Amino acid sequence: MSARRDLADSLIATGVPFAGAGNFEQWSKIAGEIAPRVAGIRRFGSAALDLCYVACGRFDGFWELKLRPWDTAAGTLLVAEAGGRVTRFDGGPFDNYRPECLASNGRIHEEMMGVLALEEAGCRR
Repeated sequence: MSARRDLADSLIATGVPFAGAGNFEQWSKIAGEIAPRVAGIRRFGSAALDLCYVACGRFDGFWELKLRPWDTAAGTLLVAEAGGRVTRFDGGPFDNYRPECLASNGRIHEEMMGVLALEEAGCRR
């Protein structure tokens, strides 16, 4: 698990909607709020891998919408077991059957939730 405490120093991962799946406009609004506040954003195309990278400290945080249980089940368990935090965007308990995931090293979680809340009202499904 990474030790970074400031969002500005953090490397964040996400998934980008593709081929008509998801809501690119919604994702763009969120990315537009997060991008200027972090050191970098990465996309590898696998939520499971991104979550594993949060658990082992390669990434400091992760957010994504429209995920399925097979995308998140193992990775969110690894993040939690490594001492990180996994919730919905609003800080509520993460549920594999709800379409949003916010994971972090725990130290930057509140900051990430605050940034996501900036767009939350306009992004709710």
